[in-house]
Amino acid sequence: MEKFRNKYRIPSTRLQTWDYGWNGSYFVTICTHMRICYFGIIESGVMHFSELGSVAERLWLEIPEHFPFVQLSEFVIMPNHVHGIIIINKTIVETQNFASLQSPPTRPGIPTQSPAVTKTTGLPKNRFGPQTQNLASIIRGYKTGVKKYSYLKTPEFKWQSRFHDHIIRNNTEYERIKKYIINNPANWLNDNFFNS
Repeated sequence: MEKFRNKYRIPSTRLQTWDYGWNGSYFVTICTHMRICYFGIIESGVMHFSELGSVAERLWLEIPEHFPFVQLSEFVIMPNHVHGIIIINKTIVETQNFASLQSPPTRPGIPTQSPAVTKTTGLPKNRFGPQTQNLASIIRGYKTGVKKYSYLKTPEFKWQSRFHDHIIRNNTEYERIKKYIINNPANWLNDNFFNS
């Protein structure tokens, strides 16, 4: 552990050379506290939502309403975690193209093609300070929405404090991750997050 203002803290898992407000495609995983299965159960490879699980799905689909620069690709709500691909696609003139992602939607509301994985140039790298219009603010907004709803019916619900992210760098990676997300319910018994 390292110290910040004379207090120990867990080092950030974010890539320090990347600004998470940059345009790009991000694979994120968000877990419930202690991996408790609040969102439903999986039977025969099919996810059956609890009421809170249905809300978690609805609020995920509403992310672009709160963050207009976001497009959603494949996602899945699992009993104790959420996997999804979030595409930040701000209108910026100066970009550097990493890869073109052409994938048809698999759910209503998902764009017909994913934008190119890009990063803006000339902007500062990942840094401390106000976290707005970046991946952390998107995830924070989503987690807050689910938590607010849980007060009514599932007051004991809590999220794990952090989330995992992976910057998707090319189409091969995108397709592999997309397939992983789609097949996640069918592979639940072998999942790293499995908790009966």
